[in-house]
Amino acid sequence: MSKEKVEVMVEGGKASAGPAMGQAFGPLGVNIQEILEEINKKTADFKGMKVPVTVTVETDDKSFALEIGTPPVSELIKKEIGLQKGSGLQKLKKSGNVAMEQIIKVARMKMDSMLVKDLKASVKSIIGSCGTLGLLIEGKIPVEINEDLDSGKYDEMIKSEKTEVDEEKKTKLKEDLEKINAELEVEHTKELAKAEEEKPAEEPVEGEAAEGETVEGEEEVKENGDKKEEKKK
Repeated sequence: MSKEKVEVMVEGGKASAGPAMGQAFGPLGVNIQEILEEINKKTADFKGMKVPVTVTVETDDKSFALEIGTPPVSELIKKEIGLQKGSGLQKLKKSGNVAMEQIIKVARMKMDSMLVKDLKASVKSIIGSCGTLGLLIEGKIPVEINEDLDSGKYDEMIKSEKTEVDEEKKTKLKEDLEKINAELEVEHTKELAKAEEEKPAEEPVEGEAAEGETVEGEEEVKENGDKKEEKKK
């Protein structure tokens, strides 16, 4: 059986029949509407983003398979939470606080391109990427949230593939982030103060006297000067 590959760029969930699609698929004699419906189903989570799609058509029986290209995980996460860039000083400031629902959404987007057995494994992989961006998940660092995952805390949410976050939770995540960053700043200030206290006192440079002291030979010069003043008198 011979195959034909067609590469198209579509807006997530909004692929439509137009001149470009007709020109690409018309000669292959396939059901364009069926292909578009499948593309829109597979790219629904990429709303507002351009998505590369490769359609492989079996020219004999007109069956087809889709390969959905996706942006890097970091870009998907940043878009999901409206983040411009990650934190370069993760110990001092966290760049965001992500809801588990948002993690599940990105995990669904990338699952087809990951070598994982299920959605939960994909979620764990996405959480790992959050760490490199200085992000918290549900107010916790990746190691801590992975412990919650292993305990089964989010199994029901993952199973239902919940991806929407209500406004009340968004507000709480934001407040928690502000509180955690304030605590990190206080802790950093304490560490700086402690380091300053433990810093060894600087020893005077050879030839320089500490405050209240005279350098050897300085007293002799002073005495000679005093004697010269007495002779002038």
